[in-house]
Amino acid sequence: MSVLSPETIMLYDASIADMAQIQQIYAHHVIHGIASFETEPPTLAEMLSRRENILDKGLPYLVAKCDDQVLGYSYLAAYRPRYAYRFTCESSVYISEDQQGQGIGKRLMQEVIKRATHGGWRQMIANVGNSANYGSIGLHESLGFKIIGTLKSVGFKHGLWIDTVLMQLELGDGDVTLPGNCSN
Repeated sequence: MSVLSPETIMLYDASIADMAQIQQIYAHHVIHGIASFETEPPTLAEMLSRRENILDKGLPYLVAKCDDQVLGYSYLAAYRPRYAYRFTCESSVYISEDQQGQGIGKRLMQEVIKRATHGGWRQMIANVGNSANYGSIGLHESLGFKIIGTLKSVGFKHGLWIDTVLMQLELGDGDVTLPGNCSN
Protein backbone atom coordinates (compact mmCIF):
# COMPACT_ATOMS: atom_id res chain seq x y z
CA MET A 1 0.00 0.00 0.00
CA SER A 2 1.30 3.42 -0.89
CA VAL A 3 0.47 5.91 1.85
CA LEU A 4 -0.78 9.21 0.48
CA SER A 5 -0.89 12.49 2.34
CA PRO A 6 -4.44 13.78 2.87
CA GLU A 7 -3.58 16.93 0.90
CA THR A 8 -3.00 14.90 -2.26
CA ILE A 9 -6.43 13.23 -2.12
CA MET A 10 -9.24 15.26 -3.68
CA LEU A 11 -12.98 14.58 -3.79
CA TYR A 12 -14.96 15.11 -6.99
CA ASP A 13 -18.31 14.29 -8.48
CA ALA A 14 -17.73 11.03 -10.35
CA SER A 15 -17.45 11.58 -14.09
CA ILE A 16 -18.11 9.16 -16.91
CA ALA A 17 -14.33 8.97 -17.35
CA ASP A 18 -13.96 7.74 -13.72
CA MET A 19 -16.35 4.85 -14.15
CA ALA A 20 -13.86 2.34 -15.62
CA GLN A 21 -11.70 2.65 -12.48
CA ILE A 22 -14.80 2.54 -10.26
CA GLN A 23 -15.91 -0.62 -12.03
CA GLN A 24 -12.48 -2.19 -11.36
CA ILE A 25 -12.61 -1.30 -7.66
CA TYR A 26 -16.10 -2.70 -7.31
CA ALA A 27 -15.27 -5.83 -9.34
CA HIS A 28 -12.45 -6.60 -6.90
CA HIS A 29 -14.88 -6.37 -3.96
CA VAL A 30 -17.48 -8.50 -5.75
CA ILE A 31 -15.00 -11.21 -6.73
CA HIS A 32 -12.89 -11.37 -3.57
CA GLY A 33 -15.02 -9.95 -0.77
CA ILE A 34 -18.30 -10.43 1.03
CA ALA A 35 -19.24 -6.80 1.63
CA SER A 36 -21.19 -6.84 -1.64
CA PHE A 37 -23.72 -9.57 -2.16
CA GLU A 38 -23.32 -9.44 -5.93
CA THR A 39 -21.55 -12.53 -7.22
CA GLU A 40 -20.71 -11.35 -10.74
CA PRO A 41 -19.08 -7.96 -11.31
CA PRO A 42 -21.31 -5.60 -13.26
CA THR A 43 -20.03 -4.47 -16.63
CA LEU A 44 -18.85 -0.94 -17.26
CA ALA A 45 -22.10 -0.29 -19.16
CA GLU A 46 -24.10 -1.42 -16.12
CA MET A 47 -22.03 0.76 -13.79
CA LEU A 48 -22.59 3.76 -16.08
CA SER A 49 -26.33 3.06 -16.02
CA ARG A 50 -26.33 2.83 -12.22
CA ARG A 51 -24.46 6.13 -11.94
CA GLU A 52 -26.93 7.83 -14.28
CA ASN A 53 -29.85 6.48 -12.21
CA ILE A 54 -28.31 7.91 -9.01
CA LEU A 55 -27.69 11.31 -10.60
CA ASP A 56 -31.20 11.41 -12.11
CA LYS A 57 -32.58 11.24 -8.57
CA GLY A 58 -30.46 14.21 -7.49
CA LEU A 59 -28.20 12.06 -5.33
CA PRO A 60 -24.40 12.35 -5.13
CA TYR A 61 -21.91 9.95 -6.68
CA LEU A 62 -18.38 10.88 -5.56
CA VAL A 63 -14.80 9.77 -6.11
CA ALA A 64 -11.63 10.27 -4.13
CA LYS A 65 -8.66 10.74 -6.44
CA CYS A 66 -4.95 11.37 -6.38
CA ASP A 67 -4.00 12.85 -9.71
CA ASP A 68 -6.02 10.74 -12.17
CA GLN A 69 -6.15 7.62 -9.99
CA VAL A 70 -9.53 6.77 -8.38
CA LEU A 71 -8.85 5.59 -4.83
CA GLY A 72 -12.44 5.03 -3.78
CA TYR A 73 -16.00 6.10 -4.34
CA SER A 74 -19.24 6.67 -2.50
CA TYR A 75 -22.79 7.31 -3.55
CA LEU A 76 -26.29 7.59 -2.18
CA ALA A 77 -29.36 5.77 -3.43
CA ALA A 78 -33.01 5.93 -2.56
CA TYR A 79 -33.55 3.59 0.38
CA ARG A 80 -36.75 2.09 -1.09
CA PRO A 81 -38.85 3.06 -4.12
CA ARG A 82 -42.15 3.66 -2.30
CA TYR A 83 -43.09 7.31 -1.84
CA ALA A 84 -43.19 7.21 1.98
CA TYR A 85 -39.43 6.49 1.99
CA ARG A 86 -38.62 9.66 0.02
CA PHE A 87 -36.70 11.28 2.90
CA THR A 88 -34.46 8.26 3.51
CA CYS A 89 -31.34 7.41 1.51
CA GLU A 90 -28.87 4.56 1.62
CA SER A 91 -25.10 4.99 1.46
CA SER A 92 -22.43 2.91 -0.22
CA VAL A 93 -18.67 3.33 -0.05
CA TYR A 94 -15.89 1.26 -1.62
CA ILE A 95 -12.16 1.84 -1.41
CA SER A 96 -9.45 0.40 -3.62
CA GLU A 97 -7.91 -2.64 -1.97
CA ASP A 98 -4.46 -1.01 -1.70
CA GLN A 99 -5.78 2.27 -0.25
CA GLN A 100 -7.90 1.06 2.67
CA GLY A 101 -7.25 2.34 6.18
CA GLN A 102 -6.11 5.83 5.14
CA GLY A 103 -9.30 7.74 5.95
CA ILE A 104 -10.50 7.92 2.34
CA GLY A 105 -13.81 6.25 3.16
CA LYS A 106 -14.41 8.66 6.01
CA ARG A 107 -13.80 11.69 3.82
CA LEU A 108 -16.14 10.37 1.14
CA MET A 109 -18.84 9.56 3.68
CA GLN A 110 -18.54 12.96 5.37
CA GLU A 111 -19.17 14.61 2.01
CA VAL A 112 -22.17 12.44 1.07
CA ILE A 113 -23.65 13.03 4.54
CA LYS A 114 -23.23 16.78 4.08
CA ARG A 115 -24.86 16.66 0.65
CA ALA A 116 -27.71 14.46 1.84
CA THR A 117 -28.41 16.82 4.74
CA HIS A 118 -28.41 19.86 2.42
CA GLY A 119 -30.59 17.93 -0.03
CA GLY A 120 -33.35 17.48 2.51
CA TRP A 121 -32.95 13.82 3.38
CA ARG A 122 -33.67 13.05 7.03
CA GLN A 123 -32.37 9.51 7.54
CA MET A 124 -29.43 7.62 6.07
CA ILE A 125 -29.18 3.85 6.13
CA ALA A 126 -26.00 1.81 5.76
CA ASN A 127 -26.44 -1.88 5.02
CA VAL A 128 -23.02 -3.29 5.93
CA GLY A 129 -22.38 -6.66 4.37
CA ASN A 130 -20.71 -9.05 6.81
CA SER A 131 -21.13 -8.53 10.55
CA ALA A 132 -17.38 -9.13 10.91
CA ASN A 133 -16.64 -6.12 8.68
CA TYR A 134 -15.31 -4.17 11.66
CA GLY A 135 -13.63 -1.55 9.48
CA SER A 136 -16.89 -0.51 7.82
CA ILE A 137 -18.90 -0.73 11.03
CA GLY A 138 -16.27 1.36 12.84
CA LEU A 139 -16.20 3.91 10.03
CA HIS A 140 -19.96 4.34 10.20
CA GLU A 141 -19.98 4.52 13.99
CA SER A 142 -17.28 7.21 13.88
CA LEU A 143 -19.68 9.28 11.75
CA GLY A 144 -22.59 8.89 14.16
CA PHE A 145 -24.37 5.88 12.68
CA LYS A 146 -26.03 3.58 15.20
CA ILE A 147 -26.46 -0.16 14.76
CA ILE A 148 -30.18 -0.81 14.53
CA GLY A 149 -30.11 -4.52 13.82
CA THR A 150 -28.42 -7.50 12.25
CA LEU A 151 -30.03 -9.69 9.63
CA LYS A 152 -28.52 -13.11 10.29
CA SER A 153 -27.33 -15.33 7.44
CA VAL A 154 -29.28 -13.50 4.71
CA GLY A 155 -26.52 -13.94 2.12
CA PHE A 156 -24.50 -16.91 0.96
CA LYS A 157 -21.26 -16.24 -0.88
CA HIS A 158 -17.83 -17.90 -1.08
CA GLY A 159 -19.19 -20.85 0.90
CA LEU A 160 -20.22 -18.66 3.85
CA TRP A 161 -23.49 -17.52 5.35
CA ILE A 162 -23.23 -13.75 5.66
CA ASP A 163 -25.06 -11.33 7.92
CA THR A 164 -25.84 -7.72 7.17
CA VAL A 165 -25.66 -5.02 9.81
CA LEU A 166 -28.20 -2.23 9.46
CA MET A 167 -26.98 1.14 10.65
CA GLN A 168 -28.83 4.45 10.70
CA LEU A 169 -27.86 8.11 10.88
CA GLU A 170 -30.31 10.90 11.55
CA LEU A 171 -29.71 13.85 9.21
CA GLY A 172 -30.51 17.48 9.96
CA ASP A 173 -33.68 17.69 12.05
CA GLY A 174 -34.32 13.98 11.60
CA ASP A 175 -37.86 13.27 12.73
CA VAL A 176 -38.09 16.26 15.11
CA THR A 177 -39.72 18.47 12.46
CA LEU A 178 -41.75 17.84 9.37
CA PRO A 179 -40.03 18.26 6.03
CA GLY A 180 -40.90 21.44 4.12
CA ASN A 181 -43.70 21.31 1.53
CA CYS A 182 -44.68 17.89 2.81
CA SER A 183 -47.99 16.14 2.39
CA ASN A 184 -48.74 12.61 3.50
